[in-house]
Amino acid sequence: MSIITLTTDFGLKDHFVGALKGKILTQLPNAQIIDISHEIDLFNISEASYVVRAGYYNFPSGTVHLIGVDSERTANTKHLVVFWNNHYFVCADNGIMSLVCQNQKPQTIIEIDVADKLPKSATDLDVLLAVACHIAKGGQLDVIGKPITELKPQNQLQAVIEADKIRGNVIYFDHFGNCITNITKEMFEAVANGRNFEIQLNDFRFNTQRSKTITKISRSYADFTVRDGYTLKDYEGEKLALFNEAGYLEIAIYKSNPNTTGTAKTLFGLKFRDVISVVFK
Repeated sequence: MSIITLTTDFGLKDHFVGALKGKILTQLPNAQIIDISHEIDLFNISEASYVVRAGYYNFPSGTVHLIGVDSERTANTKHLVVFWNNHYFVCADNGIMSLVCQNQKPQTIIEIDVADKLPKSATDLDVLLAVACHIAKGGQLDVIGKPITELKPQNQLQAVIEADKIRGNVIYFDHFGNCITNITKEMFEAVANGRNFEIQLNDFRFNTQRSKTITKISRSYADFTVRDGYTLKDYEGEKLALFNEAGYLEIAIYKSNPNTTGTAKTLFGLKFRDVISVVFK
């Protein structure tokens, strides 16, 4: 059965997601349609790239991932099919795939050109949808456009190494209020060399009653040395940092809950784009 995943900023209030699925099923009745997320912040390329990168590899090779975020085609923004790590990504060339691929070269990049094969009333998303269904049916890439060699670079919100420091940003908040940064485990290990470090939450809105630094990478959310006479419940509300399943540095609160203990987002006052630094000593 053909698998097509959907990642959009459509939300769930309107008819858009249902209509999108209806169009897919009209073209490909046996499609298995899986929602990755429809709650991406509007036009937020950084958030979309994180969600796609964190989710795609859980699917079988050959899965088609349709990304409907900032998908309008313009003179400066092409429509693409990117074949990377044996998965197909159908989206606009707006920087999303540069962030998803993390400077790794895709196996194939095709600039989509199927305007003459679709009705004049077809929308930009209709184009992407038709191409996604074509690929899911087993169609060849050479009939939907021409190969190109480069993706549009995305220079915003990329973690950088500055001497003995990695400087990154908050790029996503999950359902638990955990703050995900664009600092990867791979980048951290390349710089650390076994040294001590300090994770600095560099934001002037920080709650001054809490420490501004974290000096340990936890193996899990419950990775605490429980003192005699205490239980894990006594550690609820404690701050921690870990590398999540997708390999990104995450700032969290143990057993976070916005109605009780609070969350990393609320307790630390962190916002999208805020700076997070790892300083090695």
